[in-house]
Amino acid sequence: MNEHFHKIRFQVMWDRLIALVEEQARTLMRVAFSPVVREAGDVSAGVFNPAGELLAQAVTGTPGHVNSMALSVKHFLTEFPVESMKEGDAFITNDPWRGTGHLFDLTVVTPAFYKGRIVALFACTAHVADIGGNAADMNSRDVLAEGLFIPIMPLCSGGEISKWLMHLVRSNSREPDRLEGDIYALVACNETGATRLDKMMREYEIDTLDTLSTHILETSDRSMLDVIAKLPKGTWTNAMRIDGFDAPIDFVGTLTIDDEAIRLDFAGTSGVSKYGINSPLCYTEAYTSFGVKCLVAPRLANNAAILARIRVTAPENSILNPKFPAPVTGRSLIGQMLPDVAFGCFDKAIPGFAPAEGTAASWSLRMGGGPGLTGKADGKVISFTSQSYQSGGMGAHPNQDGLSATPYPSGVKAIAVEITEALTPLVFWRKELREDSGGAGYRRGGLGQIIEVGSREDAPFALYAKFDRVDNPPRGRGGGQDGKGGRLSLKSGKHISAKGTQLIPPGDRLIAEMPGGGGLGDPTKRDPQDVLKDVIDGLVSLESARNFYKVAIAADRTLDVDGTRRLRA
Repeated sequence: MNEHFHKIRFQVMWDRLIALVEEQARTLMRVAFSPVVREAGDVSAGVFNPAGELLAQAVTGTPGHVNSMALSVKHFLTEFPVESMKEGDAFITNDPWRGTGHLFDLTVVTPAFYKGRIVALFACTAHVADIGGNAADMNSRDVLAEGLFIPIMPLCSGGEISKWLMHLVRSNSREPDRLEGDIYALVACNETGATRLDKMMREYEIDTLDTLSTHILETSDRSMLDVIAKLPKGTWTNAMRIDGFDAPIDFVGTLTIDDEAIRLDFAGTSGVSKYGINSPLCYTEAYTSFGVKCLVAPRLANNAAILARIRVTAPENSILNPKFPAPVTGRSLIGQMLPDVAFGCFDKAIPGFAPAEGTAASWSLRMGGGPGLTGKADGKVISFTSQSYQSGGMGAHPNQDGLSATPYPSGVKAIAVEITEALTPLVFWRKELREDSGGAGYRRGGLGQIIEVGSREDAPFALYAKFDRVDNPPRGRGGGQDGKGGRLSLKSGKHISAKGTQLIPPGDRLIAEMPGGGGLGDPTKRDPQDVLKDVIDGLVSLESARNFYKVAIAADRTLDVDGTRRLRA
């Protein structure tokens, strides 16, 4: 009875930890200055034991941040051992190899004290508005041209933020006020976690988290081993090609499942790119492990023990494991594709288990304007930068159609167009689902969307393009059709490139047509009533219903005859 009581008590405290780090993340979003943090939730937050092991993460946030941050905290401890930390300290970095993959992500680590001793570490990450350098332009040839590189270093001492560090970061940013505000928000985020942890420890009358930490990690490890025990054992390989920047990129993933771990090795994947799309290993590990966990253990809490049973490796100087100082600003274009590679491996291990391929990497519309683009220095042209997270469709799932305009695997929210319009000269003229973009199948792929945007000013604006799945659209699975590839054009009719900085001329508009997810299973097996509903909802055209699903729909949008008739293939 006593042992049963302790298990219940541990579970309650574990849930409490998850709740307090969620409040930690919400604090960051509430007080941040940048829309990508405040509106999109491009953040992470978590609590770690003094050894740097992740105990609990916030639900809000992105796996690219939280899973790479899970490794990052130990790098902080190498530079600043726990014994050297004092109350009021906080530490910061945006080192892509020891942080979360590129210079736009600032990670802050703060020790939490209780009764005079360190009981935990709180960490958080946010994608800041601007960090200097060449901004989002992927033409930089090394990371030092991509912005201000901040090594792991003190941010706060004795509760005071370093004014010289703040002066340095402000001097290197095009949006110094937003950047400074976001750094203060990161500090406040961790302080919220520490305050709530203090209250929790007083309430439960515990002086350390040691016993709870052991319970969380041991319980999680047993649960993950139980999951692995139910999986088939062996080795399977999957290859996937995407557009790349100047040439196609090939991913090769080899999945090995044994009694101890799930291993994914990327030997055979394309080499390092001279453009800023390389994915540091920490980011490669983050999204690969996330994809694996989504598939095999979606209900298990994410922590150090779970992640330790998913082993990810990639050859040095491949695009998934570049060495310093490779350019990495657009690493999300590569890293966010990796769950689909893993899914393809699992589909061979367990046919019918994995979803079809989706858009994966976000179709984030990063735009900017100002005298630098117009050549005018009269002050009449507004300088601005804007990042509007938008998404294509997810691949079809064995149990349901793919979700439309959904940012898997990143998890960031789309920024409302009204927010962008209020802060910039941009105007969104159209935002709608893209008919027929989801691959046909027994389960239909999710739809992409069409966005049309222009400027209120009589001046050009720039699109910092890093889009994929244009020439190599998401593939269907199990007889399902591929999704439709993406496309970029101007309202005037000109096609524009999906990579690099593109100028939108004065008076013209950008039209972004985003990819749809692949379909799953034979389209002719789809329920005709579901096809009819898709046509009525504007998701599937009459032509596609007839050609792919073999369903005849009358002009008045009803099924002919008895509602079940199919055309002959």
